[in-house]
This record gives sequence, structure tokens and C-alpha cells, in this order.
Amino acid sequence: MDAVLSLVMLTALALTAVAVVAWRRGARRQAALMALLVVVMIVNVLIWTLPDSSGTAPINQVGAVEGG
Repeated sequence: MDAVLSLVMLTALALTAVAVVAWRRGARRQAALMALLVVVMIVNVLIWTLPDSSGTAPINQVGAVEGG
């Protein structure tokens, strides 16, 4: 699961660069949609990695259920 989260963050970084290029070329709508997707991806990673009030993150709970 750590690899998946890492790939999501790398993809968000790459998509940010592509959105900046698209914005500069005048494709404003596509750039805005890409930026929105980047925000959704980052929030998704934060949801999986930030601990709740009991101190356990969802990513740790998945590992416990899988036996890892």
C-alpha cells in the first residue's frame, strides 16, 4: 500500500507540472480540472495517512487486517 500512495504522490507532482504547462498554453479549463484532480489525490493520501483521534491511521488498519 505504501507503493500505491507513493505513486499517487508522484503522479500528483507530474500532473501539477502538466497543468502549469497547459495553463500557460491557454488550455485553462483542462488545467483547472487537472489542478482539481491533484487536490483530490493529495486529500486522498492525507485521509489514508493521517491518524484519527485514537492515534491509528487507516493505512495501519489495512495492514493489520491483511496480516502484514
